[in-house]
Amino acid sequence: MEIKRNGVAEQLVGNPPEVGEELPHFKLYNADKQKVKTRDLLGKATLISVVPDINTRVCSLQTKKFNQTMDQYQDVHFITVSMNTLQEQAAWCAAEGVENMDMMSDSEQSFGYEMKLLVPTAGVLARSIYLVNAEGVIVYRQIVEEQTDEPNYLAAINAMKKLL
Repeated sequence: MEIKRNGVAEQLVGNPPEVGEELPHFKLYNADKQKVKTRDLLGKATLISVVPDINTRVCSLQTKKFNQTMDQYQDVHFITVSMNTLQEQAAWCAAEGVENMDMMSDSEQSFGYEMKLLVPTAGVLARSIYLVNAEGVIVYRQIVEEQTDEPNYLAAINAMKKLL
């Protein structure tokens, strides 16, 4: 699949999973340096907000937007995934006052490869949003074509309301 960064085309490592498919098996690391596997995300609806680099303006805006939204949806697990290190994510959260969002690091690129969201030439993940039901089936997917653009938050939130 192709995305754009500042208008320049870049290829992902494959075609990301579609609505109706199950989440592939991957692992991430949470702020406590614990391994989080796909199966750990099951049992509750999960919104996965994927950002290329938490230390950039649009990624910061995206993460703060979902952090502000999550209090209204207690039945949804919100996570933000980036390839930033746990230390970078913790420093960003401290600087921005973000306390409730589950930040997950894909420093080993397991998520990026399995979800086919890795941009190998840039060493980042493609900006995207996935909404997964409690059984791990993707019910909403948004891959932002131009990576410097924000996602369509309203569409993601409306999909979440339908799921609940």
